[in-house]
Amino acid sequence: MPRESFNRHLRELQDDVLVLGSMVGKAIERSTEALKKRDLELARQVIADDGNINSKRFEIEEKCIELIITQQPMAGDLRIIVAVLNIVVDLERMGDHAEGNARIAVMIGDEPPLKPLIDLPRMAQKTVEMLHRSLDAFIERDGEAAKKVSDEDDEVDQLYDQVFRELLTFMAEDTRTISRATRLIWVAHNLERSADRVTNICERVVYVVTGKMEEMGVSKY
Repeated sequence: MPRESFNRHLRELQDDVLVLGSMVGKAIERSTEALKKRDLELARQVIADDGNINSKRFEIEEKCIELIITQQPMAGDLRIIVAVLNIVVDLERMGDHAEGNARIAVMIGDEPPLKPLIDLPRMAQKTVEMLHRSLDAFIERDGEAAKKVSDEDDEVDQLYDQVFRELLTFMAEDTRTISRATRLIWVAHNLERSADRVTNICERVVYVVTGKMEEMGVSKY
């Protein structure tokens, strides 16, 4: 395969990663909207669409494996392909978290709301923002930008702790709220884990740029 053709395949891989990232970002936003608005139809659509996310991940993995087998890429090219293989796993898992939150929205159904949802949508918005910026950093090979995104994981962690403490207070004051509060804690946990997976993506960006794995996302608060 001539170099020009190989580069084209690498660009196609990166475009596929952006498409998958967009699918996952929408799943997070829509599952949160379904929960906030009690939109069961939207929640069920997120659940159904998770299969498309899974299929896209496998499609990208197959392309990566084919490139490795047929071209035996060296050094920087191989790092890019390996990074893609890892990034799509994290993206697919984020999709699973979004699907999980959509399922929780269905479970909640038309139960009376425990509290106005303020911090959970903020967690979702921040996570999606971090996701898109981490993928931009990957495309631009910007390790410093990736590190900045990873540092912002603390903001999501702080929101998670705030939600967790507030919901525990609800449960302690009125045991009748335990079931509803527990479900919202699951939602918060899924969003917090999604932000952690963005940090994993940032680590892969730095790996592509430097050739070294660097642990990120260690809490600073």
